Amino acid sequence: MDSSIEKRVAELKAKIKSFPDFPKEGILFWDIFSAISDGHTCKLLQGLLVDVIKEKFPDVEAIVGVESRGFLFSFSLSAELGVGCLPVRKKGKLPGEVISHKYELEYGSDILEVQKNAIRPGLKCLIIDDLMATGGSIKAATTLLKKCGADVVGCLVVIELMSLNGRKNNPDVTVHSLITYD
Repeated sequence: MDSSIEKRVAELKAKIKSFPDFPKEGILFWDIFSAISDGHTCKLLQGLLVDVIKEKFPDVEAIVGVESRGFLFSFSLSAELGVGCLPVRKKGKLPGEVISHKYELEYGSDILEVQKNAIRPGLKCLIIDDLMATGGSIKAATTLLKKCGADVVGCLVVIELMSLNGRKNNPDVTVHSLITYD
């Protein structure tokens, strides 16, 4: 990583706060909202994400935001890069024909869905989210996209919790994270 990116990542990391025992006891919640509460940091994070996408995933055709914090980034990145924007949502939130996938979280389970007609075969998709812990939602999103015939070129997350082995749980996708915590 070049020194310009490293300096911006360090600035971003200094603004991220953590909250113990949220959403339940024993979970340490890393809060992206604490970092993007001012315009300067929003612009800094947007620039970092764009730079990483251009460098690591130059052929991307659609940015896929995973509910709900992935939505924070997917539209603005898609608009800036001139590519499509696709949502992966929780069950029952999307109209039309959907494909579903149940997955496990570190504190429960959930179901994600994607609109089947929004994805053409071979569409080069980049999954984006704020945080990867166990990697369950990334794996579910990858599974959904592949069921629709998409080519998942990778996953970009702002924060990765290394001790929860999200990368190991996603061996079929290239993961890039801006910030890691043990």
